[in-house]
Amino acid sequence: MSLPLSMVWNPTEGIDLGFFVIRYYSLMFVIAFGLGWYIMKHIFERENESLEKLDSLFIWTVLATLLGARLGHVFFYDWEYYSNHLSEILLPFRFDPVFEFTGFQGLASHGAAIAIIIAMYFFSKNVMQRPLLWVLDRVVIPVASGAIFVRIGNFFNSEIVGKETTSSLGVRFVRDHFSARDAMARTQISNAKDAYHAIVTDPKFATVLQEVPAKHPAQLYESISYVFVFGILFFLYWKTNVREKLGFLFGLFLVLLWSVRFVVEYVKESQGGIEEYLGLFSTGQWLSIPLILVGLYFVFNAEKPIEEI
Repeated sequence: MSLPLSMVWNPTEGIDLGFFVIRYYSLMFVIAFGLGWYIMKHIFERENESLEKLDSLFIWTVLATLLGARLGHVFFYDWEYYSNHLSEILLPFRFDPVFEFTGFQGLASHGAAIAIIIAMYFFSKNVMQRPLLWVLDRVVIPVASGAIFVRIGNFFNSEIVGKETTSSLGVRFVRDHFSARDAMARTQISNAKDAYHAIVTDPKFATVLQEVPAKHPAQLYESISYVFVFGILFFLYWKTNVREKLGFLFGLFLVLLWSVRFVVEYVKESQGGIEEYLGLFSTGQWLSIPLILVGLYFVFNAEKPIEEI
């Protein structure tokens, strides 16, 4: 039995508590960081490390992830725009043509990866007093688990969608196809939430809904793949001795995660960026290649610390 060809996806922005809306995307980040802290807590206990250091690690990782992801999007994908709107890089506002709250639209995982590595360098020197690769070998386990939920958040936001498809996996992302302004214009309903709901549920807007093409749920492809990446790293750390080989788990993480990203990019819609100048591959693929190569280097050159040989 095949899945419906055109599953319609039009979720609400979040969980409405009446006085406050918990946005799904934000909730996924909270789950990602919370689960990451829980996993690292058990790793620190196994390694006989102080949990006070874990609190510092959590803060360093959160700041590095958010700042790196933001700057990665700015410089890798949309520098042409932000070079003329510098204030919008770190402020969730737009001042031109009118003042508008926009939130932080655009986070790039490659930027987050680079920032986390840099942050862990200083963390290992100033807090852990452990080799950088020792820290990275363990941090990549919760990072891999977090990637699962970040991509689910992208799915809720109807962003980073795939190319059009006629396969049974196709999803019709209503909010990707119609902006809020477009939805209100097509339905003549002044509230965006009600306009989207009408397009999906009101028979008189059936022809409008038919305009929405089915696309690959690329976010879910990545999320499901990251479950296996996390599972492999988790198993190797807890059930084998490869954790003693400095750099092995870190290198394997880079190879597995960015290989997934490289493959899934083939079914993603273009997000612009450096691919416009380099061609051949997408921006995400170009950025993944050096990380995969670095990962292979560490996998094949990983060694035990001298005191353990």
